[in-house]
Amino acid sequence: MDGKVRALDKVFIERPWRSLKYEEVCLQRYRDGFEAADSIGHYLAFYNNERPHQGLADRTPYEGCTSLTRVSA
Repeated sequence: MDGKVRALDKVFIERPWRSLKYEEVCLQRYRDGFEAADSIGHYLAFYNNERPHQGLADRTPYEGCTSLTRVSA
């Protein structure tokens, strides 16, 4: 490693944050941090267990990896 940040190194975290931002956070108006944490937790469970991902041939991350355990919120 030469210490330079490469765009492809960050893509694996940037895409989920972008989805969270545009599909959940920007659409809601939270009253407090507890409501935000609860709502974001539900979204992350949906994102991992129900939402199809194009990069996984329209499977969910849960379906794409057999070693994961299903998360319920």
